[in-house]
Amino acid sequence: MEADLSGFNIDAPRWDQHTFLGRVKHFLNITDPRTVFVSERELDWAKVMVEKSRMGVVPPGTQVEQLLYAKKLYDSAFHPDTGEKMNVIGRMSFQLPGGMIITGFMLQFYRTMPAVIFWQWVNQSFNALVNYTNRNAASPTSVRQMALSYFTATTTAVATAVGMNMLTKKAPPLVGRWVPFAAVAAANCVNIPMMRQQELIKGICVKDRNENEIGHSRRAAAIGITQVVISRITMAAPGMILLPVIMERLEKLHFMQKVKVLHAPLQVMLSGCFLIFMVPVACGLFPQKCELPVSYLEPKLQDTIKAKYGELEPYVYFNKGL
Repeated sequence: MEADLSGFNIDAPRWDQHTFLGRVKHFLNITDPRTVFVSERELDWAKVMVEKSRMGVVPPGTQVEQLLYAKKLYDSAFHPDTGEKMNVIGRMSFQLPGGMIITGFMLQFYRTMPAVIFWQWVNQSFNALVNYTNRNAASPTSVRQMALSYFTATTTAVATAVGMNMLTKKAPPLVGRWVPFAAVAAANCVNIPMMRQQELIKGICVKDRNENEIGHSRRAAAIGITQVVISRITMAAPGMILLPVIMERLEKLHFMQKVKVLHAPLQVMLSGCFLIFMVPVACGLFPQKCELPVSYLEPKLQDTIKAKYGELEPYVYFNKGL
């Protein structure tokens, strides 16, 4: 018996996006690192199935489970604004494999200056690509702006790490292990706003409840970018704060001192254990589709909305990015 898909809406969230738990379940689904290894052919199939479902012309015999799986692949690999396929490394589903390797090595090789500089550079290169890939694509970013953002964030991270390393040379060893997190947090506060500065300058696209574009708001952009910064720092915090404490104690054990070559792989593995939970948790802190009261927008934009909708449109909506 064929499934009745007449009332099926593929874009309707499977979990309530107004609740934290619902958002965590949603992002646990679409940030599944296994989707990174799905073939291009299967991703293209997923896009076709999603588009056909939206038009109500799915092939006969299609099951709901197939459409839900197609939507999972689509959300993991295609940009929500443009529908274009995102580069693999920049996808949030790559945060686990990519982040665990970089975080593990940053935490392991924090003692020498060349290692600190190299791994902070690698991390900020990775972050810049992720930030660009998951931006609100309605606000284009020039090559010059991307280059400036990348240089500024990398310089901030390296300067913070090097400066704090010098200041903590006489501090307890555990304090030195926390330097990478301080550098990462500082760089996130620079990297994301710089990479998305066009949104802060020209405003982010805001829409009504029916997805009709209303205008652009700098205030909405500031809120969205702030939320993304908080999410990214939250994503890194547990692993980069607790893992140094764990390793500090483990490295004092006799058998651990005999297998120093395994310390880096162990940190990578433990970083992955933190990230597998923290990626969906951090992404779910705030709704991806933000709701903002019209009264908070710029006065000119408020007047435009009231002239067009009267008092019938109390909120606007926008994609804050990830």
